[in-house]
Amino acid sequence: MTNRAFVAGNWKMNGSRADIDAFVDQLKPRIDDHLPRMAVCVPFVYVSRLAEALGGVGVATGGHDVAGETEPGAFTGEVSASMLADCGATYAVVGHSERRAMYGETDDIVVAKTRAAIAGGITPIVCVGETLEQRDADEVEAVLNRQLGAVLEGCSDEELSKIVLAYEPVWAIGTGRSATPEQAQEIHAFLRSQIAKRADTLSRSLSIVYGGSVKPDNAKAIFAGDDVDGALVGGASLKADSFADIAHAMASQSATN
Repeated sequence: MTNRAFVAGNWKMNGSRADIDAFVDQLKPRIDDHLPRMAVCVPFVYVSRLAEALGGVGVATGGHDVAGETEPGAFTGEVSASMLADCGATYAVVGHSERRAMYGETDDIVVAKTRAAIAGGITPIVCVGETLEQRDADEVEAVLNRQLGAVLEGCSDEELSKIVLAYEPVWAIGTGRSATPEQAQEIHAFLRSQIAKRADTLSRSLSIVYGGSVKPDNAKAIFAGDDVDGALVGGASLKADSFADIAHAMASQSATN
């Protein structure tokens, strides 16, 4: 299996302590050495509990956001990368479309959070993607160039080597719609080509995963694209069996490539 293979779950504002315990109990029997790298990103208040429960399972813990500041201070409501790491996290979702649309996160804020995550020992899962209106207006490449370009311009080669990039078409998140396998591969190949303009070696090693209504029944087809390295899973990651099924689909597809 390629080292780029990666499947992460994003629980968003869902879950409870009981949900964490039940999820891990059900997930453990489904984990084996043939699966890709995996992580589950949960609300801040459950990071420690999940990290402890997943200890020794081989699945990492993450937060679903991170502060853009690196030093402690008067930033009420924020959680730093070092705090996440102290609680057992190794990943954090950065720049999710919901953060951009609902909470006004700009490209500059996404870059700040990306760099702060890396500085604090956290791997950022950096999200980019277009809305349906932007797709219909044939602005997909322009939007992705702007979002990805900000990260490429704002980060060093060393920093860029420590990120995961997630393509999440906004029109496919939580809608039941998903990009076709051909659409996913086309955009992933485009993103990789843009990264190659910065550094060819980086483009070949960087994990680019797909996010947008990924489910067990469509995962393997989506993963068939040479440039689709896995998934950032939303609703389907709340259930251990469906999340594990997606990871197994990634492993199965990788074995055939």
